[in-house]
Amino acid sequence: MKKKSAESTAKPTSMRIDKWLWAARFFKTRSLAKAAIEGGKVHHQSERVKVSKEVYAGLELTIQQGQDKKTVMVKAISDQRGPASVAQHLYEESEVSIARRELLVSQRKLNNLARPDHKPTKKDRRQMTKFKTSHDDVADEYWDYSH
Repeated sequence: MKKKSAESTAKPTSMRIDKWLWAARFFKTRSLAKAAIEGGKVHHQSERVKVSKEVYAGLELTIQQGQDKKTVMVKAISDQRGPASVAQHLYEESEVSIARRELLVSQRKLNNLARPDHKPTKKDRRQMTKFKTSHDDVADEYWDYSH
């Protein structure tokens, strides 16, 4: 039997960013992490990063996933993808980032409440058209183009 060397059992001090994003459970696969990096969704100091960027403890990253933008500080490096409870210890999201995301979530909820739950009926459409055209006459009087 082969013995594992001290190098293979030691924790890495840095690793590729696509591997770290996968291990920290930001993306389900490394190929999705790579696509996000190449698509400009991952930044370090307001600069796009490359897939081969080395990640180390103390590095601050901005990651955009859909409509959410997270600013995280790398706390630890792991080359293995573990459970979510372990992955949460690999990074720390900034307070500003958390507050910004919560504000955006509440705004999205309010935007969805303002929408009607059904299409307007034929009668409703006629009333809207009548309302819009009746206000056009008022606008024409206000903006008198005869001068």
